[in-house]
Amino acid sequence: MMHLSPSTRGLALIVLAAMLWGTSGTAQSLAPAQLSPYWVGALRVAFAAAFFALLAGPRAVGAQPPWPWRRLWPAALCIACYNLSFFAGVRLSGVALGTALAIGSGPLWAGLLEALWLRRWPSGLWWLGTVVSVAGGVAMVLGQGGALRLSPAGVALCLLAGLCYAIYALLSKSLVLQLGPARTNLGVFMLASLLSLPLAWALGGPLQTDARGWAVALYLGLVSSGLAYLLFTTALRHVSGATGVTLALFEPVTAFALAVLVVGETPQALAYLGLGAVLLGLLLVVWAELRAQRQ
Repeated sequence: MMHLSPSTRGLALIVLAAMLWGTSGTAQSLAPAQLSPYWVGALRVAFAAAFFALLAGPRAVGAQPPWPWRRLWPAALCIACYNLSFFAGVRLSGVALGTALAIGSGPLWAGLLEALWLRRWPSGLWWLGTVVSVAGGVAMVLGQGGALRLSPAGVALCLLAGLCYAIYALLSKSLVLQLGPARTNLGVFMLASLLSLPLAWALGGPLQTDARGWAVALYLGLVSSGLAYLLFTTALRHVSGATGVTLALFEPVTAFALAVLVVGETPQALAYLGLGAVLLGLLLVVWAELRAQRQ
């Protein structure tokens, strides 16, 4: 069997995680209309917390090392804020613009935060790959059509979602080195569910769904969140947080493929050009990460 370096395995795990995240849109489209998007986000977080509770086991609560609450609470707040602000931003801005802003801004936020927070400026090759990928992601999403509504509040919420995701990734890298992937996600998602569920009730009203809605929520929580975040945080042991956020752009690539192959959409030529730019940019980011690991 071919031996893979830890950084190469980490990059592969993030791509797999992003592919699972990319199934979220298709899964959510199967939910009943009466299920509020705020409840979709909150239930996804709650079921992911249950997944990590089962994975970590009952001994995880009192296990060593002790829980670093000062870092767990900000990471949990970011997860809760990401889910709620993303769905609200997309509702105000439309799917095309909202998705492009939220997912596309994440890598740029992560690169800036890593430079300011960790005093480690990503390489020029990393920035080139990230900008090419983000631009390609915008073109790919806009090339799929959909309403384009320029709402200042919606734009702000989507940019906030990207910022929250970037902060979560950088916080999780230090947490996972201390606690391991299972305990890190258990702490983060348990706290995030305590924040998300009351907010979903306040913003979306009482929960209204049926068996199909519960099935969608279970899939989103256990697979496209639980399993995906387990893969993502495991990879952060060997990959920088900024690179992890950029490689998450495989999410819209997967969503694009599902839209064409499963839903039967017929995107414009701009979308296919954007897809090529995303893949080219991600190859540059992978190259930059591997080169940094060798150095």
